[in-house]
Amino acid sequence: MMVKPPLKALEKRVDSKYTLVTLAAKRARELTDGEECLATDIHNTDKPVSLAFYEIAEGEVTYKRTKEGIK
Repeated sequence: MMVKPPLKALEKRVDSKYTLVTLAAKRARELTDGEECLATDIHNTDKPVSLAFYEIAEGEVTYKRTKEGIK
């Protein structure tokens, strides 16, 4: 099974797989709540988590680590 976007592309954008999951979950929630998708190459998907991963891979979504967690 081929994962798109590739895991290597996603890992380059974050410091750990746990950060990746948290970031994707938070962004997926925003997409579900009506935010516009920022990704350009989405491979015919409308699932919020998949769209969030595409946005992260394209560098459209970033994070800032704070004492309280990820912002």
